[in-house]
Amino acid sequence: MVFSSLTFLFFFLPLALILYYISPRSIKNFTLLGVSLFFYAWGEPIYIALMIFSALTDYIHGRIIGRFREQRPLYAKLGLVSSLVMNLAVLSFFKYADFLIGSINSIIGTGIEPLDLPLPIGISFYTFQTMSYAIDVYRGKVRPQKRFVTFALYVSLFPQLIAGPIVRYEIIEKELMNRSFQLSQFADGVRIFIIGLGKKVLVANTIGQLWTSVESQGVADLTVFAAWLGIIAFAFQIYFDFSGYSDMAIGLGKMFGFNFPRNFNYPYIAKNASEFWRRWHITLGSWFRDYVYIPLGGSRKGQFVLYRNLFIVWGLTGLWHGASWNYVLWGLYFGVLIGLERAGLLNWLEKLPRFVQHAYLLIAILFSWVLFVFEDIKEGFRYAQVMLGLGGRPLYNTAFLYDLYTNGILLLGAGLLSTPLFTLLWKRCVKRSEIIQNEWIQTALQVIFFMSILTLSTAYLVDDSFNPFLYFRF
Repeated sequence: MVFSSLTFLFFFLPLALILYYISPRSIKNFTLLGVSLFFYAWGEPIYIALMIFSALTDYIHGRIIGRFREQRPLYAKLGLVSSLVMNLAVLSFFKYADFLIGSINSIIGTGIEPLDLPLPIGISFYTFQTMSYAIDVYRGKVRPQKRFVTFALYVSLFPQLIAGPIVRYEIIEKELMNRSFQLSQFADGVRIFIIGLGKKVLVANTIGQLWTSVESQGVADLTVFAAWLGIIAFAFQIYFDFSGYSDMAIGLGKMFGFNFPRNFNYPYIAKNASEFWRRWHITLGSWFRDYVYIPLGGSRKGQFVLYRNLFIVWGLTGLWHGASWNYVLWGLYFGVLIGLERAGLLNWLEKLPRFVQHAYLLIAILFSWVLFVFEDIKEGFRYAQVMLGLGGRPLYNTAFLYDLYTNGILLLGAGLLSTPLFTLLWKRCVKRSEIIQNEWIQTALQVIFFMSILTLSTAYLVDDSFNPFLYFRF
């Protein structure tokens, strides 16, 4: 079950809110845990046991680490190592076993049969959350949770369970123990959720059909401009798809009294790759920074260690996204790019006009999405060659002109929506217009705006079956 479905919007969510808010305070966590497990079981009835097992083992490890951290640090360290090994073993088995088998078969010519295990939904997200919990208990940043129901709720909390944001225990520790209903917070949650729903359904789904149309033509038949048009469409699709889902998760969290961290901050307005990753999937980037990059030494131990750490972190970042070599190359691509920026490219870029810096970033990002979207690496390189005008392809044809004509306004709108332009315009209107400054008029305009998005999104979902979620498989 995904958030952008009629089943979720008009069956699951209303029922979950009713059950949660009619429950006495003493059993709200238990109620929300039951709701979250039901949500997960809807799509993964078998793997719900795996998630509960993960929660139980990390709950026990957290208690062990917390008990021995000060008096017997060796025992605490062994507990941490045990927790990390178990988490990584489970993640590796279910997500990377077939990738490893396929790689071995390709390299040495063996015929090992793949396991063909379905990937447990959200395993990459909740595994990283439980690992960060164990590490933070070991570091003394948080106290071990004594109630298993509360910890299981942290692991399985349905708003962020299947696609993030990656929420660290320390961020919602107090809210897990004590939260109260606040109408303003609930209203903020509804607004953020509707914005996310609109981004996902009205923008990502619509523009995703353009990418699907271009991709279906086959690389061999693409023109240069069509290849650029297609990857631009995919860039918008994946941004509005993932950021929209993150917004919905954040909004849902607020409806239930939780404040999740922001996961996107207009990444396409960045001027370099380093800034892009401070704006894109923020919780993943900060996770690798705090739990991998800095413990490895960060940039404190000389140039060799710096570039080694960048290579490791970005290779792992790519691998986190999927069990395929194209994702590894995608991660390493950013590792090389950020390494070059650290080596002096960034200083050179900052001397150039801002629009040149933006152009550099956008072109670099578009080529990165080619690596990301094509699991067949050779096919991805052929697509990139077409974009570069290699191979004698024509610049355009009638199919490209038709796609551009029918989707031009959509592309322009997506481009504007991927910037803070409309937010800034609204704030300026509120500041300068005495009419809009009236609280009742502001409220009325907001109600009309958000109800329009909700109505249009619902109509789209009723009328159309194209509703993919790109990060669902991670």
